[in-house]
Amino acid sequence: MNTRIKHREIQFDAMHPDANQAQSVILLLADVTGIEKTVAKTPLRLLISYDVSQITLDEILTEIEHNGFHLYNSLLAKLKQALYSYTEQTQQANLGISQTSSTRNMFMKQYQRRPHGCRDQRPHHWRNYL
Repeated sequence: MNTRIKHREIQFDAMHPDANQAQSVILLLADVTGIEKTVAKTPLRLLISYDVSQITLDEILTEIEHNGFHLYNSLLAKLKQALYSYTEQTQQANLGISQTSSTRNMFMKQYQRRPHGCRDQRPHHWRNYL
């Protein structure tokens, strides 16, 4: 049994304009390194499998919230998240894995996808000339 693969359930709050948040998050996380499988159990419940040596649940939830989705925040959900966070950080520390690289890569992929004015459209050899 591979203990690096984690299977978690993510619940979303119903008070959000997107009625099918689970499917929207599947599209968001489609090419994130470390995520093995995502399945929308209901429109507000997502089952996710990921490799803890590459990404943690905290990183996934941070990315989800950063993109405007609303997580279900009951006391039980917060306790589960804290327990998962502690065990995954401990497992990564025992494996000697740095947590910053996978988070940075995930945010960089999202930044590159978004349209913004920070891209220079000129060819590389013209950029030195104003």
